[in-house]
Amino acid sequence: MPASRGGADMEAGDCGAGILDLNEVLSRAEVGILHRDLALNVLAVNDHYCRLVGRTPDELAGLPMHIFTHPDDAARSLALHERQFAKGEPFQIEKRYQRPDGSVSWCIVNVSFVCDAAGRPTSTVTVALDVTKRREAEEELRESEEHYRNTVELAPQIAWTASPSGQIEEVSPRWAVITGMKPLEALGSGWQKALHDDDIEPTLEAWTHALRMGTPVDVEYRLWTPDAGYRWFRARAAARRDEQGQIVRWYGTLEDVNDRVLAERGLRESEERFRLAAEAAGLGIWDYDRLTGRREWSDELKIMLGLPRSAKPDLATALALIVPEDRPKLRNLAQRVQSGETDPRFDVTITMHRADTGEKRYMQTSGWSVQAATGRLERVLVTIRDITEEHTAEQRIRWAATHDALTGVPNRSHFSEKLEGAIARAREADTQIALILFDVDNLKQTNDTIGHDAGDRLLTIFAERLKAFSGEAGGIGRLGGDEFAIFLEHRDEAQMLAVARDILQRLHQPFEYDGGAVDCQSTAGCSILPRDADNAANLLKCADIALYAGKADCRGSLSIFDPAMRTILDRRTSMLRLARAALRDDRIMPFYQPKVCLLDERVVGFEALLRWTETGGDIEPPGSIAAAFEDLNLATAIGERMLDQVCRDIARWRAEGLDVGSVAFNLSPAEFRRDDLFDRIMSRLHQDRIPTSLLELEITESVFLGHDASAVARTLQAFHREGVRIALDDFGTGFASLTHLQSFPVDVIKIDRSFVSDVAARPGNAAIVKAVIGLARDLSMDVVAEGIETRQQADHLRQQGCTFGQGFWFGPAMPRDEVAELLRANRRDRASRGCL
Repeated sequence: MPASRGGADMEAGDCGAGILDLNEVLSRAEVGILHRDLALNVLAVNDHYCRLVGRTPDELAGLPMHIFTHPDDAARSLALHERQFAKGEPFQIEKRYQRPDGSVSWCIVNVSFVCDAAGRPTSTVTVALDVTKRREAEEELRESEEHYRNTVELAPQIAWTASPSGQIEEVSPRWAVITGMKPLEALGSGWQKALHDDDIEPTLEAWTHALRMGTPVDVEYRLWTPDAGYRWFRARAAARRDEQGQIVRWYGTLEDVNDRVLAERGLRESEERFRLAAEAAGLGIWDYDRLTGRREWSDELKIMLGLPRSAKPDLATALALIVPEDRPKLRNLAQRVQSGETDPRFDVTITMHRADTGEKRYMQTSGWSVQAATGRLERVLVTIRDITEEHTAEQRIRWAATHDALTGVPNRSHFSEKLEGAIARAREADTQIALILFDVDNLKQTNDTIGHDAGDRLLTIFAERLKAFSGEAGGIGRLGGDEFAIFLEHRDEAQMLAVARDILQRLHQPFEYDGGAVDCQSTAGCSILPRDADNAANLLKCADIALYAGKADCRGSLSIFDPAMRTILDRRTSMLRLARAALRDDRIMPFYQPKVCLLDERVVGFEALLRWTETGGDIEPPGSIAAAFEDLNLATAIGERMLDQVCRDIARWRAEGLDVGSVAFNLSPAEFRRDDLFDRIMSRLHQDRIPTSLLELEITESVFLGHDASAVARTLQAFHREGVRIALDDFGTGFASLTHLQSFPVDVIKIDRSFVSDVAARPGNAAIVKAVIGLARDLSMDVVAEGIETRQQADHLRQQGCTFGQGFWFGPAMPRDEVAELLRANRRDRASRGCL
């Protein structure tokens, strides 16, 4: 057989035998060998090759080469194999074998072809040398070099080296990025060209000193940068020495510190401005440098402390001036500063005596701590301000915030705090507490009849008398305008109640004012802890319920809380709930009761009376929601709803040509507490084009007692000027009615039904009615008698000269549709009698 083109001078049969003889030798040498024919049958293979490709001889039979070649190398390997196979020439390639488990081996692969006599390849001999470890080592080396290159080039510092004489020998590429100079230009002393002129001399001086002494250098200077002009840099370097101690080379870094330098400069300028501002504001400054231990006191601070300017600024000097009870504050603060535990911002008020006069002063101390980037405390700056005058004023303000200005007793909030404390003590001592609420009776009447000075004197006397019991009582307080409170602490409930009744009795003694006697009567409500409640809030509620019940049923006495009293409060709450629901569902409406002329009993007008419907449709009177008229918001909302409907009804009747006369409309006392009452009513009349003469406003004397009398007078005068008539309802049942007739613009007096019901049978009632009618006649006022239910009553009132009347005898209150029918019927009746 002729020699192969691969240079193998042997016959085909000898080749296989020769390879097989070499198997063991080559495997031990970690050389893999594979001999396959063109059909990919394995003619020979050694163990090492099988390990390189991760396959057995049987698995290699018929397996194409690209299957066990790494995918990234397969195309390149296959192309080279096909090209060399066509020529029958051997080739070498470095590639990766990939095992079935995914692991890879790098190999230098030599491929030769065994050829026949015609020179055509008949089989392939592959020899693989494992170079995996070499390739891994080379990869690690490249990674290390790349890592070093990136570290040097991307580091923010500029690395440099210099000879023992100080000549720059090497500088990192970042020098060019920063300065715009090529690294070669910086070698030797070329780097100095980038220095700011003012920094050349001090920089070279520092560098020369380091070279002479062999000590590290640390210097800051400015370098020119193309983008930002001159910037501050910090250069640091240290020498490397040989075994004999001789300097071999200098290694250094250059770091951009421009922002830090500018910040420090700004800080110094800020500190100077701060000092000037502090001096202008009268602040003393205590500056402590923790690193150096330096303490500095400003002259202003020494003056503030009464110290001479030569005084030593140390902690002992300050502690000697501070009152003993406040010294721990400053001592603890100083210890925390020394240990670095101070908060970034702290405030403390310290009391001290001036060194020169001994005068007691209050100092507000505010501090700021400055920390390094590492978090270490470096400096503490403290300002001291004399707040003695403010402190005194603050004490007065604090007292005013917790006490009633008129009487000097604790206000509601302060009293509640004291009550909470008493309850805590009672729980520990297993004692009881009696809470008594006092309501000063007739305070409004005293203000209105005698004057507000008299009312203030009444409250002051009341508080002074309560103070007299402060030895027995845990505390007193003024909870509201005319409401005071006191609590007693004792184990015996009966004894506490006896003391409470004794207090009430002593409070009732009149006092002299402006030559006359003023009544000091009050009503009280009492609750007991723990019998009635177990906390302050509920105890106050129970006492308030007892007071509410006492004011309704037994004024001037002490009412002890009883759970049954809650019914009263629950009923009031229920009224408010019903009223809100009726408003929400539009179930409030006016009913109209006729007002007649008693001479001929013709209808001359109506009174609009509130009615509301239950959810089932039943018509309810206003008394079932009476509590709503004491609530400002509800009373106003109900009044607006009634006014809207009354005005719509009047406008509708007028449009139908019906003569409705005047319609009386009731105003609750709560509505007068709103400043827009006049504007609201007049606006509605103008909106519906209703003449003011058709509206009559009915008020009760409680309007005068429950609000500022002058404000009520102004409002009523405004209505009167616009032609709206004012009627005083329930006349004769209130307080100082004659005074009100003189002070307020009243056009109509309405005699209360309580006098009308027995006017013919009871001489007293008849006399009162006769007097009222005569009074109204003399004052040119109209009189309307309410509650006429019989012919006898109507005749008697007519004979006495009463002009108008209303009541069931003439007709009950009726809905709007029945009013129209009544007016039409009256018009037909009058027409038939020729009265039109």
